[in-house]
Amino acid sequence: MANVVVRSDFHVGEQASLSKTVSDADVTTFAELIGDFNPLHVDGEYARKSRFGRRIAHGMFIGGLISAVLGNKLPGPGAIYLSQQIEFLAPVYIGDTITATAEVTVWRPDKRIITLKTDCYNQDERQVVTGKAVLLVDRPAE
Repeated sequence: MANVVVRSDFHVGEQASLSKTVSDADVTTFAELIGDFNPLHVDGEYARKSRFGRRIAHGMFIGGLISAVLGNKLPGPGAIYLSQQIEFLAPVYIGDTITATAEVTVWRPDKRIITLKTDCYNQDERQVVTGKAVLLVDRPAE
């Protein structure tokens, strides 16, 4: 892998995000990867008769988008989860474009521990997930 840069400092209020449109293939592949074949996710006929009216994405798939922001952008490479609190506020449907965001709320440089507010919104700016992540950030290479 090319030169991976591990950051040495962060600031409260700093933010990063990424967006992804959830596809049928994403939901099907995720179900196969983790073995969660709940019909709300994989069976259109079953889901149509549910309170949701159509198939929904796995909650942890959306949680994975938060992980992608944290691992790739903020705090980025060299960070590892210590904890993640997550609350699912609204369903995510196939075809929704989800924007996962992370905002630094606490940075403890002495321990290299960072706390971030984590939220996800759909294309209509409706909040679908909220939470908090705590990560340990590796030290920059000397």
